Amino acid sequence: MRPSATSSQSPAGAERSAPAQRLRRRPQLSEEVATHLREQIMTAAIRPGDYVRMDETAERLGVSVTPVREALLTLRGEGMVNLAPHRGYIVAELSRTDVDDLFWLQGEIAVKLALRTADAITTEQITDLERHNQQLRDALELGDGEQVAIAEFQFHRAHNLVAAGGKLAWFLLSATRYTPSQLYATDPEWGKVAVDSHAKLIEAYRVGDRDQIVEQTRRQFTDGATRLTRHLETTGIWDDQQ
Repeated sequence: MRPSATSSQSPAGAERSAPAQRLRRRPQLSEEVATHLREQIMTAAIRPGDYVRMDETAERLGVSVTPVREALLTLRGEGMVNLAPHRGYIVAELSRTDVDDLFWLQGEIAVKLALRTADAITTEQITDLERHNQQLRDALELGDGEQVAIAEFQFHRAHNLVAAGGKLAWFLLSATRYTPSQLYATDPEWGKVAVDSHAKLIEAYRVGDRDQIVEQTRRQFTDGATRLTRHLETTGIWDDQQ
C-alpha cells in the first residue's frame, strides 16, 4: 500500500504531517501541498468539519498562499473539502464506506494488472522484483520511513511496468493518492506483511500460480484498509456513528 504503501503512488509527493515541515519551492508545489493535505485528512490529523485556513497552512509549510489555494481547489474537486461561502474550506466527511471503497477499487485494478503481469513476466523481471523487495526489507530493518516508502513505490512501479497497462496503472495511481503512505511506511507490522506478500507474489509468478497471485495482491489492499480503519477508529471521528 502508494506509495500507497500498497500501491504505485510516488512517495516523492507523500509529505510528512509534522506541523513544522517546510516544503521546498518547486513547480509542482501545489500538488505537494495537496498531497500533504490528503495525508492529513485521510489520517484525521485534520478532522471532518475542521476549517483549513489558507494563511495558517501556508505559514506552516513555508509557502505562499497561492499553492495552498490551488491545492484546496484540487481537493474540493475530489470531494475532500467543501467551500463554505465567506467562511473558507471545510474538511468533508470521511466514512467507513469511503475507506472500504477506496481500497476495493485499488485492489480490483491491482488484480487485473497482476494477472497481466503473470502472462508477461520474465525470469529477469522476477529477479528485479526480488531486488526491490530486498530493498524494502533493508529499509524496514533500518527503520527509515522515507526509504520504506521509496522502496515500496519502486517495487510496484517495476511490477506494473511489466503489465504494460499504462491506463490501468494511471487509474491505480489516481486511487492510491488517497492512501496515507507515511502511516504505513512508519508501521513495522505493515512492513512485515508487505515483504511477505511480495515474496509470495514473486514465487507465484515463478511457478505460475494464478490463484496465489490474486490472493497475495488482494492481501495487501485488505491489510491496508484494515490498518487505516483501525487508525481512524482511534481518532474518534466515527464515534457518533456507533
